[in-house]
Amino acid sequence: MTTGRTKHITLTDRAYYTVRERILRGILSPGTALSRRKLAEELGVSFLPISEALQRLERDGLLESRPRAGTRVRTPTQDEVRGRYVVREALEAESARLCCERVTFRERLELRRMAEQLDTLYARSSAGQADSDFLYVVHQFHANLHLQIAEYARCVELKEAIEKNQVLIYNWFYDITAERRSLPQGFHGKLIETLTGDDPEAAAKAMRAHVRYGIEDLLRAVEFHSKNNDWRIKRSNDD
Repeated sequence: MTTGRTKHITLTDRAYYTVRERILRGILSPGTALSRRKLAEELGVSFLPISEALQRLERDGLLESRPRAGTRVRTPTQDEVRGRYVVREALEAESARLCCERVTFRERLELRRMAEQLDTLYARSSAGQADSDFLYVVHQFHANLHLQIAEYARCVELKEAIEKNQVLIYNWFYDITAERRSLPQGFHGKLIETLTGDDPEAAAKAMRAHVRYGIEDLLRAVEFHSKNNDWRIKRSNDD
């Protein structure tokens, strides 16, 4: 018998996580229009939880709506991407610095193991051995590695800031937007080698370079999507 209280998942929560997962799997790509009626029918719920879920996703920055145009998956602007990466770089560089100072021997081994596994997953992805389900697992594992670094930094407020600002979710979404599936060989292994060394400032510098990698390619991809995903979507009668 357990004494813990199980969190109640509401209909709004279920709709929210269902749509968010589809966005992060790339099933709903930037510019894709959404129908409240179809979502309500598919999930077997009323319009209210669907509307509340989509509003939450708008606040998260993953959806956008306009009068007489409807709701669609957000196409990020270049300025938005730059801003998000400024926030991510600042938070994760400090996370890396503190992690380097405070991580234990066993935790260093765990980070190295995770980095090696993640690099293996990315290698499989770049070799063409990846469907949407596999890529979803890769992105989840990637986010988990960075959150583990924040955990080992031993600053609850910093980890909460990384989670609250959704910097890893946005990185994930932007990678999908840019269709980035590959990274240099040993990309995360080299980062973790520095983070588990004895120079906290070098760890912060390595994380900054890590976060900035490929941002120009990403900005070009975002510009392409912006030009090809204007608001010429018809508002559905069933929306």
